Amino acid sequence: MDDRYGSDVLAAGWRERGFTKASDVPAVKDLVVEVATDGYCGAITRVEAGMVELEDWKGRRRSFPMGGGFLVEGKPVRLVAPAAKQQGTRRTASGSFVVADDRAKVALPSRILVEGRHDAELVEKVWGADLRVEGVVVEYLQGIDLLDELLAEAPPNATRRYGVLVDHLVPGSKETRMVEQILRGPHGRHLKVVGHPYIDVWQCVTPAAMGIRAWPQIPRGTDWKTGICRAFGWPAEDQADIARAWQRILSRVTTFRDLEPALLGRVEELIDFVTAPAQR
Repeated sequence: MDDRYGSDVLAAGWRERGFTKASDVPAVKDLVVEVATDGYCGAITRVEAGMVELEDWKGRRRSFPMGGGFLVEGKPVRLVAPAAKQQGTRRTASGSFVVADDRAKVALPSRILVEGRHDAELVEKVWGADLRVEGVVVEYLQGIDLLDELLAEAPPNATRRYGVLVDHLVPGSKETRMVEQILRGPHGRHLKVVGHPYIDVWQCVTPAAMGIRAWPQIPRGTDWKTGICRAFGWPAEDQADIARAWQRILSRVTTFRDLEPALLGRVEELIDFVTAPAQR
């Protein structure tokens, strides 16, 4: 006959049955965790004296005792002190191995061009070490519509190629039409233009890095960055507020894992293009 009550009720471990055991996870900076008791979610900003400080997507900070009671990607964890860093093979933020002699080279004549300051700062934060070793300079255009003017003033050639990163490069967009026209022109041979599908480079930072489920949807007719700030509850009255919002977002990026693959592959393409041997 089946035992409807199971085995020995006094057997060891009966309290743990049906519960998921929490695993130990090092409390490293920028790891996004959730507090199981109240749902507070934030990235780790500091670990000190047995306490861990979390910052949520609105910039609010709270401290909690280390140990259990946290979730990472929905799974229970115990936050433990990170192990001491060991000297060994190091990697850059882009995932490349740090070379033995990583002094910057003399800049190549070729350039990577991006649309704005935020794009340039993001590329610098993740690929900066790699670019300095290769001698590649990143410049910003203040908009793809100014690319024609730059090409006329300083035309590319076999030894000075331009790799261009464009926001919102999707079929049918005005950006795509402009790029197609430029590539058909006299300078197309020495250009490589790639892009990501997002409205702005802000969206290239993953929701996981931001501690959110998804980027907010902004209605048509509303300035996108202003709408994002308001959705997050951040000030958005002037350009200084937008700049501070970007610095909050940029602070969440520490490695290539914090960026969308749609951006990662495109930047790597541009680096390969401008560092390849001269094309005749």
